[in-house]
Amino acid sequence: MQSNPLLGTALHAIGGISASSCYTPQAKVKNWSWGTFWLVQALFAWIIVPIIIGMLTVPGFFDILHRAPSDVFLGAFLLGALYGFGGMSFGLSIKHIGYSLTYTIAIGISSVLGTLTPLMIYGGLTDYFTRPGSAVIVSGMVLSVVGVGLCGWAGFKKEKDLQKLKNQTVNFKMNTGLILAIVAGVLSAVFNLSLEHGQPISDMAAQNGAGNFEGNAKMIVSTSGCFVVNFVWFIVLGIRQKTLKEFTVSGGLSRSRLIKNTLWSALAGTMWFTQFLFYGLGHVQMGNYRFISWVLHMSMLIFFSYVVGMIMKEWKNVSKNTYRTLIIALLTLVVSFVIMTVGSYIGEQM
Repeated sequence: MQSNPLLGTALHAIGGISASSCYTPQAKVKNWSWGTFWLVQALFAWIIVPIIIGMLTVPGFFDILHRAPSDVFLGAFLLGALYGFGGMSFGLSIKHIGYSLTYTIAIGISSVLGTLTPLMIYGGLTDYFTRPGSAVIVSGMVLSVVGVGLCGWAGFKKEKDLQKLKNQTVNFKMNTGLILAIVAGVLSAVFNLSLEHGQPISDMAAQNGAGNFEGNAKMIVSTSGCFVVNFVWFIVLGIRQKTLKEFTVSGGLSRSRLIKNTLWSALAGTMWFTQFLFYGLGHVQMGNYRFISWVLHMSMLIFFSYVVGMIMKEWKNVSKNTYRTLIIALLTLVVSFVIMTVGSYIGEQM
């Protein structure tokens, strides 16, 4: 299969756009608790859509899952389950510090850990970083970390700006959101470990004619682990808080509102999964530098999350100095993934 890093970068960009805006439909959900919304979107993101896409794109989808080595299947499932706690932390962090900062901090941590950890665990770290173009890629990764740091700095400057506002209710808790985002970032990197551990399942799909869609075979294994953890957590929480009735008309909602809430939540979950559909397509195009797919995808996600944040006016009350810091941070991120793309392209030409 002929690789094309430029096409791979474009596909990662599409995935980044989908991921950075996947939780915006929540604003259309009315009279549901956050847990109810999360449970429905999780069902679509981690079970329904992965199965549908797998059936449509992977020949012999269920047979491959049935024949997958048990240690590979179980390992990918358990690592995915661990990421399930990260997904919850991510969603809660958005409530405290908004889209822009949550994506920056959590995904910034994930981009580095998710790239380097699989190489250290499964081997190949020295080999990957001694190939042609590797020095360029490393410089891009370092610049990406700098960009994330600048975004975090802009976040703390924003908090100070908001604290100066008078006669306005400020629902912005940087310390709480920061802790949740860090937890989400560390555990998000575990999801990439889950995908790497499940690679033999993708290899089976490739041998069965899945082509560029080979990654869709292993995805359901990792995401089902995520869902099990979230399902148990939010069912117990729903029983304790008596919010499970929100799924029925007995909860006080009209049938029309229930349908609308379900559809908006389903859209959020579908958009979340779409990022990994394009991640898989972009990943196979990166050739010898597939290992930078994660950091490249995450950098794209951070950049577009700020675009979404600005559209949603998360930065409308900040000072010019804070806004200037934000713009510099975003430009730094743009340059970083351009550099990484160039480095991977150089490696493919050698």
